[in-house]
Amino acid sequence: MTKKTDDEWQENLTPTQYRICRLGGTEPAFSGELLNNKKSGHYICTCCNNILFESSSKFDSGSGWPSFWQAYGSNSIKERQDTQHGMVRQEILCAKCDAHLGHVFNDGPRPTGLRFCVNSVSLKFVENP
Repeated sequence: MTKKTDDEWQENLTPTQYRICRLGGTEPAFSGELLNNKKSGHYICTCCNNILFESSSKFDSGSGWPSFWQAYGSNSIKERQDTQHGMVRQEILCAKCDAHLGHVFNDGPRPTGLRFCVNSVSLKFVENP
């Protein structure tokens, strides 16, 4: 687990990254830098570089946020119930540093039926060589 104080996170992240990753914010739909990325590689956590998703599990959900049908591995993502804004959803967080990533829904494609809906700001992309 990556542990830092709020002051340390604020020193290492942009104000937008801090608002989304550490305070649970959301970027506007269709605004994310990685939404239309089609390159082959890995998506890693902005805060701690933990591998979260592979490009092979990315799909166009039409939601306005990068979407994936599967996390990279069992040590990539953790979930918790989110009851904010009058809704009940499953929030997804980086398993290593607790960064807010987005939410997971049960309306994704086969084989998992899941849609991990992720803020681009929460991700960095590392292209395969």
